[in-house]
Amino acid sequence: MRNPLKLRKNKEFNYSPRYYKGEGNPFKIEHKLDKFRSTANTKRGLKNKVNSAMDDLKVEGDKNLKLRFVIIVAILVLLFLFVIDFDLSIFLNP
Repeated sequence: MRNPLKLRKNKEFNYSPRYYKGEGNPFKIEHKLDKFRSTANTKRGLKNKVNSAMDDLKVEGDKNLKLRFVIIVAILVLLFLFVIDFDLSIFLNP
């Protein structure tokens, strides 16, 4: 008679795919670009999050990214003001 408080252990099989010629585990699902992402497989916890944020600040990105972002935001704001028919003449001196 089995013990009702203990769970039954799952069976294990030594299965290897017939036509798999790669390296590593063929059943592990991993994206190609995970090794280049800083956010993939990060450890939990506030200290680890702060440390990864500080490391990301140290990494220099595209030089023109900030300028490009400001230009896109300005165009979108002006487009929104045009759609809602906002009068920009209140900011100009007569």
